[in-house]
Amino acid sequence: MFELSVSSHFSGAHHLEGYEGSCSGHHGHNWAVEVFVRGDELNQIGIVVDYKVLKRKLKEIMGTLDHKDLNTISQFDGMNPSSENIARYIHASMGKDLEGLPCKVSRVRVHETPTSSATYWE
Repeated sequence: MFELSVSSHFSGAHHLEGYEGSCSGHHGHNWAVEVFVRGDELNQIGIVVDYKVLKRKLKEIMGTLDHKDLNTISQFDGMNPSSENIARYIHASMGKDLEGLPCKVSRVRVHETPTSSATYWE
């Protein structure tokens, strides 16, 4: 089994409904995102999937989040746009984008600060 990763980032604002503390107020982060994919077969040139493909798909997903008020976009209707839920959204979106390729998303890590992150996997 092989695991590959690509990274990206986005800037956005959010607030956490029901949170008792400063995160209940509107604020922003520069989120860093890591997507890990797994595959067990190498193609004829010795790779699972081209990094360019992974980076392009992740960039498209980042475009849905970048410079947005995450509480107002449909991806987070009915839920707080926490780092945990952002990681789950990216995992699901990337999973759909990789259908038909020889790899699957294994996990997604979202850093809301350099010292705090959430990871989602199934």
